[in-house]
Amino acid sequence: MEIKKVYFAQIFAMLSLGVIAGCATTTAVKPQAGATAQERAVQRWNYLIAHRAEKAYDYLSPGYRATKSRDDYASEMNGRGMHWLSVTPNSAECEADTCKVRLIVNIEIDMTGAAGHVKSISPVVETWIKESGNWYYLPEATRSPKLEKSSKP
Repeated sequence: MEIKKVYFAQIFAMLSLGVIAGCATTTAVKPQAGATAQERAVQRWNYLIAHRAEKAYDYLSPGYRATKSRDDYASEMNGRGMHWLSVTPNSAECEADTCKVRLIVNIEIDMTGAAGHVKSISPVVETWIKESGNWYYLPEATRSPKLEKSSKP
């Protein structure tokens, strides 16, 4: 009877290790969609960091580009009172043709007076959508709010 318990415990331990190893390999591999959206997000931020917002414009969703010209976008982004210093990808979570990309952006703000230049770290969550085979950034202001169901008497 003791021998059966030992064998059962060994088999159970081997199976458990196999399951754990299988889970580890599936979670360690990034889905291609997330990796591609994340790469494009970092590329876009690198253009913003280099004050080349006219190039970052190409990463915006086609719908957003239809509402704002390249020159207006570049002027708005390059003229901000803060300077982006670097970007680090954090994670990407995707469902179908939409990804939430999380990044860490190092910024510097020019504070007038005694404060001078203040550096900070800002977590950023961006929504990226896949359209016509390419990933595009969908700025927050262009997304429609979810309509709440109203209760009618």
